[in-house]
Amino acid sequence: MENRSFYNEILTEHNVHPEFKHDLPDADIVLEGVNPNCGDDIWLKLKTDGDTITDGAFVGDGCAISQASADIMLGMIIGKKKEDALKLGDVFLKMIKGEASEEEIESLEEASALRDISHMPARVKCAVLGWHTLSEALNGKEKK
Repeated sequence: MENRSFYNEILTEHNVHPEFKHDLPDADIVLEGVNPNCGDDIWLKLKTDGDTITDGAFVGDGCAISQASADIMLGMIIGKKKEDALKLGDVFLKMIKGEASEEEIESLEEASALRDISHMPARVKCAVLGWHTLSEALNGKEKK
């Protein structure tokens, strides 16, 4: 029970005081992610230098889970190579599907707070919105 409370605190903190929810006008990768089921709508904005993500932000509206997940994700990927960011995304999606090992889940740090979402099917798309948008953006589907 104590763990669940700790996870709720992490999600609440990222939703109420997101570090990366702001505009990034000089982003070179921009892509909108939409969850039509509940109306979550984010614009993921990344700044890169070669193969490294040097800065990132998101704007938009959505439920607490989508907003917290996007904020946590950005905190994890800024400063990483694109390939490493995509690998983190793969591990996150494995965790949500219930297929990740404990070691993989631990590698997700704060994002592991979303591990119980797999038991709430209606909220899965909220949790993965930022991660799916990241994958599409880094695989060349961005709009500028």
